Amino acid sequence: MITNDKGIVELKHHVLREVCRLAWEDNLTPDSTEQLVHEIIPGPKPQYRCCIYKEREIVRGRVRQAMGLSPDPGNLSKNVVAVIPAACDDCPIQEYLVTDICRFCLGKACLNSCRFGAISPGDTRMHIDPNKCKSCGLCAKACPYGAILHMERPCRKACPVDAISYGENGLCYIDDEKCIHCGHCIHSCPFGAIGSRIFAVGVIRKIKEGKRVVAMCAPATEGQFGGNITMAAIRSALKKFGFAEMVEVGLGGDMTAAYEALEWIEARKEGRKMTTSCCPAFISMLRHHFPKEYELYKSNTVSPMVAVSRYLKSLDPDCVTVFIGPCIAKKGETLNEFIADRPDFALTYGEIVAMLDSRNIVVEPVEESYQESSLFGKRFAGSGGVAEAVLQAMKEMGEDPSGIKLLQCSGGAECKKALTLLKAGKLQEDFVEGMMCPGGCVGGPSKHQAEAQVLRDRKALLDQADGRCILENLKNYPMDQFSMFRDGHIDPSVSPLARAVPPEKE
Repeated sequence: MITNDKGIVELKHHVLREVCRLAWEDNLTPDSTEQLVHEIIPGPKPQYRCCIYKEREIVRGRVRQAMGLSPDPGNLSKNVVAVIPAACDDCPIQEYLVTDICRFCLGKACLNSCRFGAISPGDTRMHIDPNKCKSCGLCAKACPYGAILHMERPCRKACPVDAISYGENGLCYIDDEKCIHCGHCIHSCPFGAIGSRIFAVGVIRKIKEGKRVVAMCAPATEGQFGGNITMAAIRSALKKFGFAEMVEVGLGGDMTAAYEALEWIEARKEGRKMTTSCCPAFISMLRHHFPKEYELYKSNTVSPMVAVSRYLKSLDPDCVTVFIGPCIAKKGETLNEFIADRPDFALTYGEIVAMLDSRNIVVEPVEESYQESSLFGKRFAGSGGVAEAVLQAMKEMGEDPSGIKLLQCSGGAECKKALTLLKAGKLQEDFVEGMMCPGGCVGGPSKHQAEAQVLRDRKALLDQADGRCILENLKNYPMDQFSMFRDGHIDPSVSPLARAVPPEKE
């Protein structure tokens, strides 16, 4: 994973790798984990904080996260995104600070603009009392020199739904009711104080119990590990680790596209707008922050991840399904008890690499080929890919998609703007494709390489894929055995496969 927090990522990787090794040895005990903490922070000199005691407390929090627990034993929240309290203490509590640019002018526009008595003259410049300041920003606007700095914390700035606030001691607090699990705050924190719960230990235990554990790799996977690492290569490495099989979730993209196409066709006839259903962070934004629009406009088709899990569980109800991708929100989706036959676990690329490292397994090129999805299913990972696949499925059903107005949103700001327009009745487009990460899933918070490199390597890999059609591909899978809709009901008479137009008649 290439981010601006390389040192933090390396520490997380180290902790998770060693926790996984302990899990394989059935040695995850309080004594062994405390020994691990002391091995990582041996002392006597601190490496990156004020003292080894703070550093060890931070590592204890990371060990707990690596075990799938809350990093704070006193916090009973089930949110997959959580704060390590010991790591969150070096950001300034004040949001507005007077800098050296202050000229200590006679006009004192800042003082006169403040309605809370928070500003007073110091010895050489003006001073803001953090106990009185309400962060209204009027003083910064009034200052003729621009001497007052708005110091917005990186985590709060990155959050698209204003779910982050701070307590009296300045520690970050995440509002579970607002949080959409997008994970954007995680890599924005320069101290690595925010992370997500990791379910690697649970996966290892299922493998050791002899369960049939199946990996499901997201469409964004291609390109994450280099241009010569195909899905077949990743599949080979995962099977060495102990997974019984791997299935590409691009197949679920085909399934989702086919059933969303049916919904789009119906909505178009009724003159009703719709939003896509693939990105769980987008769906969470819709559900938590635009509840009426969630009920009226959301597609009822499950996400590609859930579709593949349902397919696998329809074949083997006892199998354990594990999603692997760049997404933090998928972890939240696996914990959503209202979604039947959802995956049992979700892991990020960084996490699966640490797990492979725990068994000294390297992902290497292989000669064999492997493809289970159409090219359209593979393209689900990029912005516009979902809409492109749905329109293709409509064509394969003999429908003319011309004239459909699409709005493709990627990134929190774009998604929020689109849903605000939808709520106000001012959205001009017919269908909204929402992806919370800029550029789509390939730009997810837990991507394994820089996005530009991923896109280059990804293109080379996708150019090798065959050009199978969506509905023709789906005929190879017994989709009548499970439901693609959230309410658990499926009407065989509206199956997209029944509407498929034979290729020779297109």
